[in-house]
Amino acid sequence: MPVALAGSRAAVKDWLANSLEAAEREREVPFTILDARTGAAIGSTRFLEIRLEHLRVEIGWTWMARPVWGRGHNVEAKLLLLGRAFDGAHVRRVEFKTDARNQRSRGALLALGTTYEGILRRHMVVQDGAARDSAYYSVIDVEWPKVRQHLEARLQDHLAARGGQT
Repeated sequence: MPVALAGSRAAVKDWLANSLEAAEREREVPFTILDARTGAAIGSTRFLEIRLEHLRVEIGWTWMARPVWGRGHNVEAKLLLLGRAFDGAHVRRVEFKTDARNQRSRGALLALGTTYEGILRRHMVVQDGAARDSAYYSVIDVEWPKVRQHLEARLQDHLAARGGQT
């Protein structure tokens, strides 16, 4: 992430304030990810780089609390967001980017059914002012039915493993 959320309460407070400001200015649409059983906030994700004139949007800034990793929450969140993008907003493309060094995120994106597109070199400035290479992935409208089916199957597997609850 471009900011260190785990660094301090002040960092999280600034991140939240910036998220709400971006939503207020209609530049981004942030979401809180809640645990269905407890109602506890366990993560966040958002639409950003919303370019409806080009029929595309990015999903990003996704993070999950470590205790829920691998339990299906990310799969469900991405299924809902992709459905909203393709079926609701009728975009042609949803893109994702991550730090090229972040193998965990890159693997998760591939597991979701996205297509790897390549690396944009020295694409962003990160926390310490260093350059970041960004790995890009996408789902396009003609792929969406197959990706949706894949995500629904993965979610059912997670639900079955957890006794019906993510």
